[in-house]
Amino acid sequence: MTLSLTILGSGTSTGVPVIGCDCPVCASINPKNRRMRCSALLAWGEYRILIDTATDLRQQALTCNLRRVDAVLYTHSHADHVHGIDDLRCFNALSGRDIPVHGASWMIERLLTSFPYVFSDQYSSSSFRPKLTPVVVSEPFELFGRQVQPIFLHHGCEEVVGYRVGTLAYLTDCNRIPVKAMEQLQHLDVLVIDGLRFRDHPTHFTIDQAIAVAEQLQAKRVILTHLSHDVDYGRDSDKLPEHVEFAYDGLSVTL
Repeated sequence: MTLSLTILGSGTSTGVPVIGCDCPVCASINPKNRRMRCSALLAWGEYRILIDTATDLRQQALTCNLRRVDAVLYTHSHADHVHGIDDLRCFNALSGRDIPVHGASWMIERLLTSFPYVFSDQYSSSSFRPKLTPVVVSEPFELFGRQVQPIFLHHGCEEVVGYRVGTLAYLTDCNRIPVKAMEQLQHLDVLVIDGLRFRDHPTHFTIDQAIAVAEQLQAKRVILTHLSHDVDYGRDSDKLPEHVEFAYDGLSVTL
């Protein structure tokens, strides 16, 4: 069965353009320099699975004509990856079904405490709220006929989760990959990985660091995401190795 991944948002937490910024990238007319907050969509068969509910989920869904969401895989609880959660209610209305949302135990706990109106029985009389079923994941699990493997990573001092499906892996917001995770990421055809900018950052891989990790993994195709406004798609693409590219909103990969 064909597996595809679409980059819904390729930008860092501010998005690009950044509010109030007049730098060349923010002022650029190149559509590949316009980046919504970081998220992606997996698809196989009839199923559509979000990776994170980014702040820009509404616009992302309208842009790619997304009309169903069967599950969500959460990476971590930072606002830019979670705060589109309310827009899931529109997909509930379209399908008439609850949506399972997957994440590590600490991720699910954060959702329960941050969005009580979604999960608490106290608000069950509210008719137009997201209807979500939390699912804690720590080991590989089956989702609609495919195995999904959570990959535990480091984002500064925090733990985050990447996901592997078949020979595709999606790793955002990270700056260190433990030995166990490196073992779980062997034999990839496509690696989508955090590559914030060329300059150092305390909690994100730089572009060079992300490329070095990809070289260790020997991934066949590498896509750098979570890009800041330091990165100019046109100017900087030529600096990348042949099998490495920058993500852009709407980029789709099929395996």
